Amino acid sequence: MLHLSLSCKYYLYRASTDMRKGFDSLSGMVMQQMQMNALSGDVFIFINKKRNQIKLLLWEGDGFSLYYKRLEQGTYELPAIDKNSNSVNITSQQLQLILQGISLKSVRRRKRYQHAA
Repeated sequence: MLHLSLSCKYYLYRASTDMRKGFDSLSGMVMQQMQMNALSGDVFIFINKKRNQIKLLLWEGDGFSLYYKRLEQGTYELPAIDKNSNSVNITSQQLQLILQGISLKSVRRRKRYQHAA
């Protein structure tokens, strides 16, 4: 079962990904393309060109785990991504909305207090 946490960081890879890639290839992409540490405990998200398949890669201390989902109908909506960046940091809420098929453009957030980090 997939559990999304507010304390975890989520990084969406900007380019489309070949979904035949496994643990080693995806972790290599994290290090080479995204310039990040695949062993950090952060979740790295990859989506294919058709946007109907998604993979989440996570290092859990003793090995990688991989969540893979293929939609039978429809596509995943992606958040706005800076063209100059290989990846974008998204929240667990945004990831949940993406996985549930909720349009990110139609979501309106009500004002809440946020502590400066």
